[in-house]
Amino acid sequence: MAATKTAPGSRLILAFDFGTKRIGVSVGNELLASARELEPLAARDGIPDWRVISALVEEWRPDLFVVGLPLNMDGSESEMSTRARKFGNRLFGRYGVVCEMFDERGTTREAKTIARDQGHAGNYRQQSVDGIAAVLILEGWFAQREGLPSR
Repeated sequence: MAATKTAPGSRLILAFDFGTKRIGVSVGNELLASARELEPLAARDGIPDWRVISALVEEWRPDLFVVGLPLNMDGSESEMSTRARKFGNRLFGRYGVVCEMFDERGTTREAKTIARDQGHAGNYRQQSVDGIAAVLILEGWFAQREGLPSR
């Protein structure tokens, strides 16, 4: 599937919070600068079921992918950064949709806080926060594009 030629500012975007066991997903509209969480994807050692991603791409027909880049707190790259970049490259290779990486430092911690504040009791490993983290990644990307401070 080749990307549609939607003008920047009105694109539909799928964002991913890459993980080795789960990959958080959110969808957002650039015009509204809003995002909502979708069901996280199961992964085996960072490898998703590509049929599920293909179904998401077919359903949403995104103009852009955004993948969270898990940098170390000092800004240096890690093994997970390399794996997230590889995931982004595979998205582009499979679907022909441009993929941008976004510094996701702190999103998982913030997602856990949001989940706790929303009353999601229990262990965050049982209450997945991956979708919330994907929303934070996309909202941060929107804020950066608009020159606003991110959350």
